Amino acid sequence: MLEVSNLTVAYGLHRALEQVELQIGQSEIVVILGANGAGKSSLLKAIAGIVPALPGKRIVLSGRDLSALPPHRIVEAGLALVPEGRGIFGDLTVRENLRLGAYPERSRASEREILERVLTLFPRLAERLGQTARTMSGGEQQMVAIGRALMSKPDVLLLDEPSLGLSPLMCKELFAALARIRESGVSVLLVEQNARQSLAIADRGYLIETGRIVGEGRASDLRDDPAVRRAYLGGAGGVAFSSFQPS
Repeated sequence: MLEVSNLTVAYGLHRALEQVELQIGQSEIVVILGANGAGKSSLLKAIAGIVPALPGKRIVLSGRDLSALPPHRIVEAGLALVPEGRGIFGDLTVRENLRLGAYPERSRASEREILERVLTLFPRLAERLGQTARTMSGGEQQMVAIGRALMSKPDVLLLDEPSLGLSPLMCKELFAALARIRESGVSVLLVEQNARQSLAIADRGYLIETGRIVGEGRASDLRDDPAVRRAYLGGAGGVAFSSFQPS
């Protein structure tokens, strides 16, 4: 479905990513785990074409090379990013935000059907279509952001810290929705600080340190790995993953 190779991103002399490689299959949830500053957000933004990568990168979606495409063409190809902070239009209504997501040509003809699916996924939005987005709770705004991305009819959804700042109840609702998105056939690449819940719904995961992928494996294996548990699942302190053997 999505294949990324030799992805390197630099901000001046600082290398945020170094020759990153990863793959996402159809109807998979893949989580990226790493400390703050490890390069997780840069990875998603580079795949989406928002930040430039150094020459040599290769990003292929369903056999189509996206490496040289601008961001709006990447969306047209079937890849949508929900950035950290949501990025919704606060002064517009829920309906207006969602309709903006259907701007790509790939989704215009089926906008009504896609909207119905989004409102089935997030029933709370159906009750608030006329509400101004900035007056909603953080969790409801996150639903709007994900719903807007889904309106573009993506094959792959990129999510950057979707549970950040949400209540435990809203987090539970969010992760349940992500599982249903996978069931609909959409693949999800997830950067998430809530490692426990993200690994509970993910199929696979990658570990990233200082811009490099240092491990990968099935989500169940990562949950059981002592280094991952100490770093992310409530153990004592962060650790390096040098002992983790990629699958």
